[in-house]
Amino acid sequence: MGGPGSGSWYRFNTKDLVEDCYSVDINRWHREGLLQPGLYFSWAWKDSRGDVKASIGVKTLPGAVELAYTVTPRNGEAQEIRYQVPLTYTPCNYGGERPWFVCPGMGCGRRVAKLYLRGKYFLCRYCHDLAYESQREDKATRFLRKAQKIRRRLGGHPGLVYPFPEKSKGMHWKTYYRLRFEAAEAEWASWVALQEKLKRWQASLQRAEEELKGLKGRWQKWA
Repeated sequence: MGGPGSGSWYRFNTKDLVEDCYSVDINRWHREGLLQPGLYFSWAWKDSRGDVKASIGVKTLPGAVELAYTVTPRNGEAQEIRYQVPLTYTPCNYGGERPWFVCPGMGCGRRVAKLYLRGKYFLCRYCHDLAYESQREDKATRFLRKAQKIRRRLGGHPGLVYPFPEKSKGMHWKTYYRLRFEAAEAEWASWVALQEKLKRWQASLQRAEEELKGLKGRWQKWA
């Protein structure tokens, strides 16, 4: 996507994780007051240095948003893409309404908060058959990520070899020790899960070694 949304088409055809796709979040647009009909704005994605990687043009309509951008297939010509995504609203428990995208995928119509770009269109993760990275993680990694998330929340380094971060100013001691306990519990569970995995690997290695010895014996017998 470039200009209002240029980029390489092939990148999205080869990815199958939501974290690898550009996405639009209707809740964020709602918080920033961007869903009022009659607006036109540019939405951009930036890299770690703050440079724009891609952008799209968005026009707000009564009951819909219109997305406009360019996709460039690998070794192909740039294509201008423009289409409308319907919006719907549901009441909140304490007043007000919550907005949703209605997925424009053929035959879909799911009510979703996020749409993802893969190929040429922003669709829901079900239409694109996308998974979350956490769904691919094993138990050890999931627990490790939980512990690291708590460390980051407290302003510390996520690495377990670093000291646990101190209580931040204004945080209640009860909250701090609860988070510290949850982090320690997650770290311990991560090590236990890793130990279980190593035991399975060791058993597999032992079976492979025994099979190799048996094959070697039969091969030497007929050599």
